[in-house]
Amino acid sequence: MSKAGLRADFSNRRAQMTREFRENAAEQLVKRLSESPFAISGETVGAYVPVGSEPGSVRFLDILAELGATVLLPVVPDGDPAPLNWVAYDPSSSLERRRWGLLEPAGGPLGVDAIDIASVIFVPALAVDAAGVRLGRGAGYYDRTIHRTAAELVAVVYDHEVVDELPGDPHDIPMGWALTPGGGFRRLG
Repeated sequence: MSKAGLRADFSNRRAQMTREFRENAAEQLVKRLSESPFAISGETVGAYVPVGSEPGSVRFLDILAELGATVLLPVVPDGDPAPLNWVAYDPSSSLERRRWGLLEPAGGPLGVDAIDIASVIFVPALAVDAAGVRLGRGAGYYDRTIHRTAAELVAVVYDHEVVDELPGDPHDIPMGWALTPGGGFRRLG
């Protein structure tokens, strides 16, 4: 199946998930942070604000901050797809709805290079395979952003979205880990 077909298939499956299922999965992801194979306290961690049926929650971000991490969140640049900008997450300030209806932090942008100091980056994905190939939404924002990082890259997906094999392209940046509600952290590759 093509990447476009797979994106449609995984997106349709997510659209059929009940709110209760998504909320339970989000809470399980928060609990999985206690099993992190990486240091969180005192580290800079990249994360994202989930949109629609993406796995995760703002509570996940709050817990990262409570654990002592500096949490960086992406801001989608105007125009054509380009590297993401980053803003430090402050749990006491609000998130604003911006481009494509995404919730983004209200603080000042730190620049596209700010993510370079992160030790872990939680990356949204529609699916990931055992080799670390990540299926994103198709615009390439994350691949343009994380291509030079030394951070541990963690695809955050639902349990059924860790699959044996996905089609990949040379520009796809492989994930080293998957994080799922039921399975927790799983090494890939």
